[in-house]
Amino acid sequence: MEIKYPNGKSYIGKQNIVKQNNLAKKNDSYSNRGMRLEELINESNDFYLTQDICVVHKKPTPITVVSVDYSRRSSTRINEAYYQTPSTLDYCGIYKSRYLDFDAKETKNKTSFPLSNFHQHQIEHMERVKKHGGICFAIFYFKTLNKVFHLDAEVIIEYWKNQSKGGRKSIPFKIFEDKGNEIKVGYRPSIDYIKIIDKLYF
Repeated sequence: MEIKYPNGKSYIGKQNIVKQNNLAKKNDSYSNRGMRLEELINESNDFYLTQDICVVHKKPTPITVVSVDYSRRSSTRINEAYYQTPSTLDYCGIYKSRYLDFDAKETKNKTSFPLSNFHQHQIEHMERVKKHGGICFAIFYFKTLNKVFHLDAEVIIEYWKNQSKGGRKSIPFKIFEDKGNEIKVGYRPSIDYIKIIDKLYF
């Protein structure tokens, strides 16, 4: 299915990329199966839900369907669709009466995370969530280093705004080590980000 932005530009969804990677790495062990970050976060959220720890879900992306192939009733196919509105962050929910809102990001870069992976409307959304007392952050996966970090939105916002003042266009890896919190990949939950939330915000 081809999905397009309102301006007509085609979008290569990361979900499609993840699906392709999933098939290629289906038989990999848990420790080296390519760290499908969103899948592991989804598994973690399912665990949290069944254990009545918190309620967090992946946000659905609203689309407008413009072309559908009905030639085979058993497998109707959407050929073309458009995003209705720009997406904010990937996940939202509630934990201990606090609103959670966060994103999942991946990079192959070893030394920094490119800020080009964020968009202005996402930064503005982070600022609004923080302003109203919500817990806002992102979970980053450095694929080549096989490391996962939690980083609060305030750090992301700071680096984003510094770009316009001549600052660098990426967040150095050392910042993740110094100001972030590494999350060790485990089992049930796979990505135990709630442990970090408890440590930082409660």
